[in-house]
Amino acid sequence: MQIHETIAGLRAARGKAGEVSTLALVPTMGNLHEGHIALMTQARAHADQVAATIFVNRLQFRPGEDFEKYPRTFAADCEKLAAAGVEHLFAPDEAEMYPQPQSYHVEPPPEQAGILDGEFRPGHFRGVATVVMKLFQIAQPDVALFGKKDYQQLMVIRNMVREFNLPIEIIGGETVRAADGLALSSRNGYLSAAERAEAPRLCKVLTKVIDAVRGGARDFPLLEQGAITELRANGWVPDYVALRKKLDLQLPSAHDSGLVVLAAARLGSTRLIDNLEV
Repeated sequence: MQIHETIAGLRAARGKAGEVSTLALVPTMGNLHEGHIALMTQARAHADQVAATIFVNRLQFRPGEDFEKYPRTFAADCEKLAAAGVEHLFAPDEAEMYPQPQSYHVEPPPEQAGILDGEFRPGHFRGVATVVMKLFQIAQPDVALFGKKDYQQLMVIRNMVREFNLPIEIIGGETVRAADGLALSSRNGYLSAAERAEAPRLCKVLTKVIDAVRGGARDFPLLEQGAITELRANGWVPDYVALRKKLDLQLPSAHDSGLVVLAAARLGSTRLIDNLEV
């Protein structure tokens, strides 16, 4: 595996492959787990070469969030990526990615970026879209993969690629879960032993909502409130539990199909997100 710390280095490697090689890009912030590695494996089926990125993007963190303490496990990450057969790792520092203050940004529309996670993390998706656009321009991949656990992020990136006519296929990878149902996340490492034992409840309450919808329930606000009530009763601080249309995450009518239930909630000091498609 080649490790590139500079844009010029990655572009030179990309150029050597020429027109005969296709590239799949998997952007990450590091602290890799099995969910990330599943994306690398999936990427292999879509391109000749796979490139991962590791960059903790300051632009998508609000003041007071965990930018400084976000786990940085570079050596272990490199071992995992090499074992997965990844050919290229782009691992720039902040000076390389942002040699001057980023004054131009990609601003997703409020109806996509100001709801759900965007309501509780203002500016988050602007930071995500901006850094992903930069990574796309740097690597010029044919395909890019993002996990479905960050469902709203995936929607924003898909729409950005479509509206800017970028020649990149966006593929969503299924959420990888622990045996007890907890969605794998780099932030799971923040959980205490007791919190880790409680954490699978988030998936369980979403499963109850999904089962009710599949069973014909159509009072969506009642289902959402029931899930929120159960989480609060067990020590969680929910930001939201929301049934939305998969296509654009807008409010569904009682007759809509193609739904997803999404949730974000704090357990102790750790904020967890999850979703399940109907």
